[in-house]
Amino acid sequence: MNKATLTRYLSLPQPDTKIIATYIWIDGTGENLRAKTRTLDKVPKSSEEIPLWHYAGSSTGEAEDSDSDIYLKPIAMFKDPFMLGQNILVMCEAYKYINEPTATNKRFKCAEAMKAAYDQHPWFGLEQEYTLLDRDGWPFGWPKDGFPSPQGSYYCGVGASQALGRDIVEAHYKACLYAGISISGTNAEVMPAQWEYQIGPCEGVDAGDQLWTSRYLLLRIAEEFGVQISFDPKPVPGDWNGAGCHTNFSTLAMRQPNGIEAIHRAIKALELRHKAHIKCYGRDNERRLTGRHETANINQFKAGIANRGASIRISR
Repeated sequence: MNKATLTRYLSLPQPDTKIIATYIWIDGTGENLRAKTRTLDKVPKSSEEIPLWHYAGSSTGEAEDSDSDIYLKPIAMFKDPFMLGQNILVMCEAYKYINEPTATNKRFKCAEAMKAAYDQHPWFGLEQEYTLLDRDGWPFGWPKDGFPSPQGSYYCGVGASQALGRDIVEAHYKACLYAGISISGTNAEVMPAQWEYQIGPCEGVDAGDQLWTSRYLLLRIAEEFGVQISFDPKPVPGDWNGAGCHTNFSTLAMRQPNGIEAIHRAIKALELRHKAHIKCYGRDNERRLTGRHETANINQFKAGIANRGASIRISR
């Protein structure tokens, strides 16, 4: 489609009394994002002023046709870098009609946990890795039915054969800043056509709200370029790095003098529940966490300073 034609219509004046609100949510897979748009009669000052909405859960694998409505509860809003002006993006939680969170509404429990830990001021910094794919599902810029040169020159690389798809990366960076998302950096990753961006530091559940909204922006921007985004942990088998979402974490005690002692106590506690935690980190991670390609083995817990093969890496 011709984007110049679209720009002509996006530039049309919009009534001051009307704004476009795009509601975004995680569907029944727990991985995919959905969105739909409505007109509001005033600019909300916060997410609490945005009305509840609903969607057809029977079309997302979450409900039967005979009782289909799933409700959307706005929990965060951002400026819309696509529609511009006063228009907004609205991140939502999904609820059943009996006011229970849906099975894939993990935010509900996270918000409770973060509220309980409020006095510890938990900070998160999230490093989202992803892979650019063409319409056929092959890494963007790779030879068709073939492979580029081995890894080594791509990480933080510069050049037409090293930095594949930079236009998408930089468009996403600016869109996140415009939207009000705390994006703190980006870089080309080890595998060609693989990139990373960082969200944070954010306190509490706000980190998840911003990460999921940033994923929506990435998917939408790539859509305009005719490129697919994959968050698969190992999109290409063999001697290629996988893609994860590393989490930097600290509490107030960890950020104070002698905070290393609080860090070591936390690591010991995490080690005791390693298997339980691995089950929460998403599907198919055993394909990535092999102990090779800068990963720890999924069945082993290890911590170390500046160690990229550890479960937990303490910054030097």
